[in-house]
Amino acid sequence: MPSGLKRDLGLPATTAIAVGAMVGSGIFILPGLAYMQVGGPSVVMAFLVASILILPAALSASEMATAMPEDGGSYVYVERGMGPLFGTIAGVGNWFMLAFKGALALIGGAPYVIYVLPAIEGTAVPVFGDPIIPLALAVAVLFIVLNMVSTSSTGSLQFAIVGVMVVVMAVFVAGGFGDIEPAQVEGAFSIGEPGFLAATALVFISYAGVIKVAAVAEEVKDPGRVIPQAMIGSLVLTTILYVAIVYVAIGIVDIEAAIADGQLDDSGEGAIMAIAADQALGTIGVAGVTIAALMALASTANAGLLSGSRFPFAMARDGLAPPKFEAVSSRFNTPAFAVGVTGGMMLVMIAFLPIEQVAKFGSAFQIIVFILVNLALIGFREGAIEEYDPEFVAPLYPWVQIFGMAGGFLVLTQIGTVPLLGAALITGISVIYYYAYVRDRIEREGAATAGLRESVGTSAVERTRELFNAKREYDVLVAITEETSTSARRDMLRVASDLGRLRSTVVSVVEFLDVPSHVLTEEHAQVSTGSVPDWIADDPAERPDWYPDEEPQAMTSGGQEVAEPTTESSKLSEEHETAIEYRKVNSEDHRKAMADFATYEEIDLLLMERQKVGRTSRLFGKSEADWVLENAPCDVALVEDRGFEEIEEIAVANRGGGPYDPLKLLIADAIAEETGAEINLIRAIPADAVETKRESAESYHHELISTLTVPARSTVLETDDPIDGVARFVGDADLLVTGVSHRGLRDEIFGGTANQLVDAVDCTAIQVQTHDARKRGFVEQLLMEYVF
Repeated sequence: MPSGLKRDLGLPATTAIAVGAMVGSGIFILPGLAYMQVGGPSVVMAFLVASILILPAALSASEMATAMPEDGGSYVYVERGMGPLFGTIAGVGNWFMLAFKGALALIGGAPYVIYVLPAIEGTAVPVFGDPIIPLALAVAVLFIVLNMVSTSSTGSLQFAIVGVMVVVMAVFVAGGFGDIEPAQVEGAFSIGEPGFLAATALVFISYAGVIKVAAVAEEVKDPGRVIPQAMIGSLVLTTILYVAIVYVAIGIVDIEAAIADGQLDDSGEGAIMAIAADQALGTIGVAGVTIAALMALASTANAGLLSGSRFPFAMARDGLAPPKFEAVSSRFNTPAFAVGVTGGMMLVMIAFLPIEQVAKFGSAFQIIVFILVNLALIGFREGAIEEYDPEFVAPLYPWVQIFGMAGGFLVLTQIGTVPLLGAALITGISVIYYYAYVRDRIEREGAATAGLRESVGTSAVERTRELFNAKREYDVLVAITEETSTSARRDMLRVASDLGRLRSTVVSVVEFLDVPSHVLTEEHAQVSTGSVPDWIADDPAERPDWYPDEEPQAMTSGGQEVAEPTTESSKLSEEHETAIEYRKVNSEDHRKAMADFATYEEIDLLLMERQKVGRTSRLFGKSEADWVLENAPCDVALVEDRGFEEIEEIAVANRGGGPYDPLKLLIADAIAEETGAEINLIRAIPADAVETKRESAESYHHELISTLTVPARSTVLETDDPIDGVARFVGDADLLVTGVSHRGLRDEIFGGTANQLVDAVDCTAIQVQTHDARKRGFVEQLLMEYVF
């Protein structure tokens, strides 16, 4: 969208911004620290491996930047790809992180200033004490003014700084190469030392600035060409620079001796490059490297301010931050307010915060951002967004992105406790801000969410079709006890027998009776063949229309034959039919006997009556139905019987939280086939749901309707009270088919949403739980709830 920003950053300036955002503390401070971490010269290889792990994120960001050349960089990609919540986390986190890093860079040159001017260490400045602080504040104010006045001037300054720095460091490498002690670089390119991964994690942050150039994409000339070249080129250039400089530095400086002499502290931190330049080039080399170090750190601060200010700017344009951050100066065509606030944050951090410790918080968060950038690209590719048309396409998709995410997670395990806690803190602040300010102001979702919903919905439709088209015999157990009402027995048998309309079905009607243990002659349950029970009329002419024509059939139990079929007509034909057999099972525990029977007979679906359980009972024990739901080796359907003689409408309700279980639809369709009823597919979505969520739900319903064998219609309602909303739309339906409530703390106290829905309607209800759905974990449930 038009923003008033000028596209005046060419390839040199854009590359300089990227290099400047990377080359800073990574080369002038970290080599000594990483050397001590890995315990040897393989720190050189750690820098090389870190750049390889960064490459996937650079390729992903390059592709997305050419498709969306907008200021905001990784925030824009994560927000568009993963949705506003993740976008807020990326935007707020990057904003704070870049301010931290910029402030650290401005005071990070202290060891080099002290190295060339040792007398300054004892100088006291009023108010601040340390003279480094007011100097850093002055430089920060200079950069703030430059960024407010002209992005072009800032880019030119960045190019000049980086140019001088690269020339000086190239001279250092050329001049110092001949002074390398071979013994000190032996094993420099080896992998496998105990601290290698930890050292790689430490220097990983040295390349963090590679995707920061995308934060000013809206101010880049010809972004489709310049951004990929600048991003990949700067990474290659910086990697070569890092590897060469570190190789020469550790080849010249005996780090352990330098620590012993007090030139470096015990952790290896200090002006290591100045020490190396002193040994290789003398006083002139020290002066040159010190100037280069200060310029590099200054460029890091300038790049941090420039790119950092674009995050609140882009967020404001998307409605994720106050509108004032979006304001562009009519005089200078720069986001002056965003620059001013970001600069002000840096000034406060420099003056008052223990910046070295605080800045570490951003390290782990930056790794998380790289992971999200790779994931966002997958979201765009798989989301099939028509508007997504990048000029540059990342190669070897999706393997490069998977490698990048795996590498990021590996590095995260090595980053340390404090940075991880810092990342968690930034993430927590971002989430709180999202729910406090953002959530009620926007109505959109990410490409990944839409793509995942479409993918899951397509998969669910295919599973439904597979179940409907399956030729395998379907075995149903109608489990009754002494407590099961007569009407429930009949209605459960009716439901089971109706399945024969869609596929060949064998129904085992089994009465489970509890008897004292001394009555049983064996340890296991006793199974006997039963005759037609008294709740089914003896005279076939008096039986209901839905009752199958076949005579009763006895089958096997536990692998042993109990009785032969009484007539040939009771055997299943090649057409869809239902055969019924009757049994009685005497056992000490009828619940366990139900599960055992279902196991031995390889039952596909167990039908039993639902018991309404009070809140106290839920808290202090499981109901019979709860126990069966958790232990049955098959699908389970609970029947809340309120009578259904004439059925004209069947409601299949899904409050949300995922696609319909195919078994719900199979049961509803079979009953509708028998009765001539119409099916109403009902799904509730939040009242503030984005339009794409409603469109996806409607599309999903229509795909399912094309699979059903009976007339059906779709109802998608937007409501903040899904129980009341669905109950109202069930309305005059004669039968409700829905899911079960998963047993958790909320369900223990309040009864679960599915149970509440069944209690809220007046018709007979069937609650279905598939065996696979029982294994669904808490995280998967939350994901399905979020997506659907």
